[in-house]
Amino acid sequence: MKALLQRVTRASVRVGGEVVGEIARGLVVLVGIAVKDTEEDVRYLAQKVVTLRIFADGGGKFNLSAMDVAGELLLISQFTLMADTRKGRRPSFIEAAPPAQAAELFQYFVEQMRATGLKIATGRFQEYMQVEIHNDGPVTVLLDRQEEKPENWPFRLPPLPPMVRNWKNPTPEDLKAQVDWDREWGSDQMKMLAWLWEQRCKSGSPD
Repeated sequence: MKALLQRVTRASVRVGGEVVGEIARGLVVLVGIAVKDTEEDVRYLAQKVVTLRIFADGGGKFNLSAMDVAGELLLISQFTLMADTRKGRRPSFIEAAPPAQAAELFQYFVEQMRATGLKIATGRFQEYMQVEIHNDGPVTVLLDRQEEKPENWPFRLPPLPPMVRNWKNPTPEDLKAQVDWDREWGSDQMKMLAWLWEQRCKSGSPD
């Protein structure tokens, strides 16, 4: 499941020339649902969307979330977020959920959002839509549930280093164990730290 967030001053969506959803200050959330997605994935991303700190505080830093600023949300289903462009020049959508599954999970996503108490507007599922977005900043952030699952992390999750248990007065055995740990897990630890920093930067709050 992917959610593309755009911070906006206002936005609206039309179907057949009719405005079916509009919001003031808040977020436009374009949602792509994959075959493997579940209700657990929906709940995870719904919670992250409304708590992600991408609104500026008085000092101009990204310290506020949609919940903090009572932001309004325009939710749009967009299967093209699941495009695979690794081969050829025509995108493949084989990873996108079939319409029935996508409709059910998208509706569940909308329900999770409504439960927050924020104002929610939506487009119409499987309709041709024209979306008017006044991107504020611009600020655009992509959330990818699959990337955040431990089994999809680009590293093995290292155990605690031996020196953690006795770092003030290490014995020769502790030092040897630490050297062995560094050989086995050092590369994964560096990958983990780099990945965590990348995720923090993506959230708009690197400090």
